[in-house]
Formats: sequence, C-alpha cells, structure tokens
Amino acid sequence: MYKIYKVTASPVVDYAAEELKKYLRMMMPRCGEILISYAPEAKDGFRLGLMEEFGLDTSEAEVPDLDDIIHIDADENGGIIAGNNPRSVLLAVYRYLTINGCRWLFPGVDGEFIPIKDIEPVQYHKMADSRYRGQCNEGAESQQAMLETIEFTPKLGMNTYMLEFDIPKAYYDWYYNHTYNEMNREPEPINADTVLQWKRACEAEIAKRGLQFHDIGHGWNAEAFGISSVDGWVKDESNPIPEEARQYLALINGKRDLFKGVALNTNFCMSNPEARRIVTKAVCDYAQANPHVTYLHVWLADYQKNHCECDTCRTKRPSDWYVVFLNDIDEELTKRELATRIVFCVYSDTAYEPTCEYIKNPARFTMLMGAISRSYTYSVEKDPKVGELKPFVLNKSDRLDTMEEYIVRADLWRKFAPCNSFAYEYHFWKHQFYAPGTLCFAKRVCEDVISYRDNRYNGMIQDCSQRSFFPNGFSFYCYGQKLFDHSLTYEELEKDYFTHAYGDQWELALEYLRTVDTYMPQTYMEAKHTSRIPNNFYNPAMEEKLLALVPMAKEFEEKLGNHKNMPVRVQTVAMRLLALHAQYVQGLAKAMALKSVGKDDEAKEAAAAFFAEFGKHEVAIERYYDHMLMVHAMNVIFNTKCTMDQ
Repeated sequence: MYKIYKVTASPVVDYAAEELKKYLRMMMPRCGEILISYAPEAKDGFRLGLMEEFGLDTSEAEVPDLDDIIHIDADENGGIIAGNNPRSVLLAVYRYLTINGCRWLFPGVDGEFIPIKDIEPVQYHKMADSRYRGQCNEGAESQQAMLETIEFTPKLGMNTYMLEFDIPKAYYDWYYNHTYNEMNREPEPINADTVLQWKRACEAEIAKRGLQFHDIGHGWNAEAFGISSVDGWVKDESNPIPEEARQYLALINGKRDLFKGVALNTNFCMSNPEARRIVTKAVCDYAQANPHVTYLHVWLADYQKNHCECDTCRTKRPSDWYVVFLNDIDEELTKRELATRIVFCVYSDTAYEPTCEYIKNPARFTMLMGAISRSYTYSVEKDPKVGELKPFVLNKSDRLDTMEEYIVRADLWRKFAPCNSFAYEYHFWKHQFYAPGTLCFAKRVCEDVISYRDNRYNGMIQDCSQRSFFPNGFSFYCYGQKLFDHSLTYEELEKDYFTHAYGDQWELALEYLRTVDTYMPQTYMEAKHTSRIPNNFYNPAMEEKLLALVPMAKEFEEKLGNHKNMPVRVQTVAMRLLALHAQYVQGLAKAMALKSVGKDDEAKEAAAAFFAEFGKHEVAIERYYDHMLMVHAMNVIFNTKCTMDQ
C-alpha cells in the first residue's frame, strides 16, 4: 500500500497531497487506498513538504515566496517531493506526475491524459526559469471556465493568476449576455453582486493552490471618486459624476468629464495633490483590507490620448506624474506599515518614459510592460535598436508602432524606476484568431518567452480568454511549459503535445494544421490593422490560396471525422474539436477570399453569415472556444458591428 506523508503543515501542501493521491489512484486503479497523514519524521512512503524540512539548499531562489524550486527524489515506492515554498510543492507533484506520463492538454477533466501504468523512479531538480508565469482574465468568461483555468494553471507549471478589476463584470457580461451570439443563445443577465461573489470564489481557489494573486489593474481613476466603472468599456453619458469630484477629473478640450462617456477610460488630474491623495487613500485602504493579494496593480485609465491638459499637468509627461503618484502610494503604505507589492503599468501613453521623476523605493514596485500595439509576426532580438525616438506630444502621440520601440522605451523607464519587471502580453486575446493554423503562433509564443527573457523581463502574464483552446491547447501548453523551462524546444513540445492529444493520428493533425498555416498564414491575417483601414487586407494574390484551402479543409474534415472516437477520452475531444475547426476554416477562408480582392461589402456579409452559423456550435465547445472574442477580433478585418473599443 502506498502512503503519503505531509512533513510540512500547510493548506497548500494538504491540497498537493490530495492531488498526488487522486492521480496515483487513476494511474494505478487497482493499487488500493492511499493513506495521507501528517508525519514530519516520516522516512518512507511519499514525503511532501518544504525543501528546508529535508535539509535541501534553497539559496538559488532570490525571493523565496516568488521563485519556485522543485526537487524530486523518488523510487517505485515513494520518496521526496518538495519545493522551496508551499506552491512549489504542488508544482513538484504535477511535475512528478508529468514525468510519469500524465498530461494536462485542456482545462477540465476532458483535458486529462492519465496513463494506466506503474510509477517509475524520478530524480529531478529545477528552479523555474521565469518568476511570473500566468494569465489574467479577459474575453467572455463564465465562472466555470474561470474555476477550471485556475485549476489548470499549476498543472502546466505556472504560478500566477490575475483578476482584473475590483468587480470584473464586463468580462462576465460578454459571456452571460452571449455577446455576438444572441441569435443562437438567449442572454442571461447577471449583476455586480453575483460577480463579486464569483471573484471571491476565484480568490479562494487561487489561495488553495498557493498561486501568486495579482489584483485590480484599471479602475482606480474612477472608483476612487465615486464613479462606477463596473460596466467596463460601455459608453454611459448618464453615469453620475459626484459634483465635488468633477474638479479632479482630467481636463481635456476645456472640459472635466468622462472621456468619451467611459468612466474606465477617464484619467484624473495627477498634478492636483488632493486628487492624488484621494486615489492614494483608495489604493492603500484596499491593500490594508486585502493582505492576501500578492501584487496590487495600480494602473491608470485604459485607452490613450486621455490625460489631463491643465496648465500644471502640461509641465510634465503623464509618466512623470504617474511616478509622483506611485511615490505617494509608497509613502502612505509605509506609514501604515504595509509591505504590499505594487505593479505599475508601462502601457499606451505611459509607454513613453518619464523625464524627471524617479521611483524612490524600487523594492516595493514591479514594472509591467504591455506592448498592446505590437506586431505578432516577429519576435525581437536582445537589446533591439531603433532610430530617433519620436517625441511625446500630450494627447497627440499614438501608441508605439513596433516591439523594438516598446523594449527601448521600457529600458529608458528603468533609469527612473530600477525595478523588477515582467511582460503583460496579448497572444491569447485577439491575436490567437489571426493564426488559425496555430503552429506558427505556438512558435511565436516560444520565441517571445525567450525574447523577453533576453531583454531582462522575469516572466509573463497573458491578458487572455479562459477559452483559448480551439482547435487545441498547444499554443497555451507551449506558453506554460516554456516559461518554466527555457531549454525546451518547440519541436520537443510539438511532438509531446500532439502524440498525447491525437494518439496514432498525431501526424494527420499536424498535416492539417500545417496546411492551414500555409494557405491562411498569420503574416496575412496579422497585417497591420490597428488603423482599421479596410484596404490593409487587399491582396489579390491571396485569393487563390484561400479558395484552394476550402476543399482541402473539407477533405481534412472528413478524414478527421473518421477518427472522432479515439481510445482515450481526451483524444476523442481533441479530434472532434479539430474536425469542427476544419468547418470553421472553410467559412473563414471564403470570407477572407472576398476581402483579399477588395469585395469588402460581400466579405462583410459572408463574415456575418459565418459568425451566425458557427455560433451555433458554441454551446458544445464553449469550454475551448470564445465566440465573442473571435467576432471581436474579426471585426478588425471585416468591419462588422463591434460595441467594444480597446
């Protein structure tokens, strides 16, 4: 009989022991009961706990509660499964199971590949190559999807989960209102109280696994003044502004009002000491009431060209006033004896570096760099060079054009804020939909992990849909595995994922996706589109390739459909998703072919029909596929109806 002993008293280690028991019993379903007990002096069986309890060195971790070390030394009967913090013990359990043949290919029970086999000896030791490895909620999110992706996170070796906003109702609204799919699904409106309860449930699941919890981001700029931003980017001119608060809003074109009617996009007058005091108090009150938050994100308003134009604010860049504001927060947190870690956001207008203000206490702060307007058709080299940097002109300068400029300007930021840093990325926001073949996209994810490392970023958080697994989870699998171990190659990850997901049909699956990559390449779909100019996709040479893809995808749909029933459940799910994806590709290719030859109106009609028809499948595959986010992404190409503007 196998035994599991906990040598460290911790709720996270308790959970790790239960997970080890569950999967061992699944792997060896005739092995009998596995007993779990707390026994610090245990010498046999599986022993789970902190490395220090076993006399193991943890000095390679610079910050023990943030950096993850895994140590495994086990034979056929058990052994040591340890980490340098409780979360790392859980990560070590999943790594032990992975080395023994288990795979988590999608979130949820249908994404598990658990072989039936006896366990084998494992000797393994590694510190994760990136400190920050995770995601932030985005897209049309259901509570079920949220809970399953939190559960999924450590199984891929990731350690971080962020919940954006105090109350993330906007994201839940997109799902429960079935935005862009109302013709197929009746809306199910929810309220802010329900979402707040769900957020707390998510926080409990994050804590259960010991994950880094990153919180809030946007919203301070409105909520601190009593202005609701709970509906996100929805324009609401009737949203009441308390009269005493109007004086603190950013002055733009001579008025202090909601920016284009959107509270979330409205900045405050950062040169006004009283305005800063009000927002600083809101931040510090939240920090004091929520000590479980690992990192509190203090971002400014979303959007761009929306900063205060008053005479005093004009004397410095918004980034300089941002630093003044951050220093105010640090001073107040210090007075309250709070060790809260703060993340500031180099993004949009604040991607332009400061010129005169310096972070006074870099140890409290971490820099987030969000290159929202970058291209995803290439990764940057180490220490990229750019020509002369464009000057910043208040409320006139556009978002940065290139990844190189983001990196260079963020390096200039470091002179004023010599802090630790990580990338905030958007691969699994809109951009996953511009690479329907997925393989080139997965390669880009792998390359970007290394590119950011080479440019001194200690990991990544993805702004991403919790349903980024259509037609499979390969790109996300690459993301999690590569962040943990930079030495893994794309080729290793590709064979590992596809052989487990598709069994003996893995080469057919690869052939299909390579065909889609070739005939509907990301380099075309990911054309420069931020200006929303329809002619960006005019390319008659693409018409022949796109039309040729339609019958090829139809043929693959039939071939893949012949293998819809596989010997392993996860492979059945994977093959059926891939066959359905072949239908998706046919509809998209037909609309894109029209777009490529300038038949914009016909393309728009074809796209709308495709959205409506494919939306019928969402109920069946919603755990893997975010229909709202797909339509939102394709609106950029087809100029179809869109009510969101980020």
